[in-house]
Amino acid sequence: MSDSSVSSDTDSESVLECAECLDPADAFALIGNETRLAILEALWAADERPVSFSELRRAVGMRDSAQFNYHLQKLTGHFVTRREDGYAFKHAGQKVVRSVIAGSFNQQPTLEPFPVTGECFDCGGSLRAAYADEHLAIDCRDCGQCHGEYGFPPGGLNDRTPAEIADAFDQRVRHLHCLAADGVCPECSGRMETGIAESGECCLGVGVRVDHECIQCGHTLCSAAGLRLLDHSTVVRFHDERGVSLDDRPYWTLPWCVSAEYTRIVERDPYRLEVRLPVAGDELRVRMAEDLSVLETSR
Repeated sequence: MSDSSVSSDTDSESVLECAECLDPADAFALIGNETRLAILEALWAADERPVSFSELRRAVGMRDSAQFNYHLQKLTGHFVTRREDGYAFKHAGQKVVRSVIAGSFNQQPTLEPFPVTGECFDCGGSLRAAYADEHLAIDCRDCGQCHGEYGFPPGGLNDRTPAEIADAFDQRVRHLHCLAADGVCPECSGRMETGIAESGECCLGVGVRVDHECIQCGHTLCSAAGLRLLDHSTVVRFHDERGVSLDDRPYWTLPWCVSAEYTRIVERDPYRLEVRLPVAGDELRVRMAEDLSVLETSR
């Protein structure tokens, strides 16, 4: 998108104005150079920032000062900012390096499926994790029922055991959905809109689901409404009183986080949902508004 302002749902002028917007193709061309990537990586590795011109050139290992300055100036203004005492990152520069570290640009790892904690909410079978196309999915080895599939950058696999990968995935999914439900896109920080869907293809099966979509970059997330309740005080206390710590339980072991079966529509226009949370022979019922805020709880 090369527009100089960000569109909104209203006719009012955007608060964001861009005096020197760079076309996306030109932006990628700027960093499509080995020396410029080396400059960004050297800036990332520096113990302290800003980094002086000479220190940055030594770190990159380029003797020709004029040639180094040429490449540095290409980055300055869009990926790097110049200060009185040296050079520092702009947000875009940090994103480039983080993407390289995460492996999103240059890694295509493979990982054999491995078992994970929990039982299938549908058939009681054992669960496994499988990794493909930068997504990690939890499903049942017996019936194939999906218990969640979300993006997981290749860098998240590095230096981790299968158990550690599963734990990192659990924490990432919780974080993604907290941001999305709060209206912040986990990819671009744009405005995320939340809606209730009653049908359609989704990992949850047939029933009610929650869809999050960023109006800026189009990033989407789909989940059961219960996933939003993992850190709600009443829900946490209800489980604690029955010997269950939600912090220690992967989200996919909690049926109300992965199955539409535990959510029903109470009202429409606007939507009102009720989520059942069974544990230890007891059950908590949580009524939620369309924006996933909790309206009331009952036992």
